[in-house]
Amino acid sequence: MALFKKRTVGKPGEWFYCLEHKKVEEGPDCPGKDRFGPYATRGEAERAMDLARERNLEWETDPKWHDASGKAPDAEDD
Repeated sequence: MALFKKRTVGKPGEWFYCLEHKKVEEGPDCPGKDRFGPYATRGEAERAMDLARERNLEWETDPKWHDASGKAPDAEDD
């Protein structure tokens, strides 16, 4: 019997998308650095990469973050 158990973080019914294994997992089986989530449903976790792409595109085309020079508002001049 182990004295110290490896504790996972999360609640039953939470879904994650593992970036390393490229699969959906219920509960956090992999380290936080390797996963997206938690998601409320398996379906949401299955769409994790699509959601990330959509959010990246929204950010890249957000006029509040890009001016005519193409620099972000907080970018410093060199």
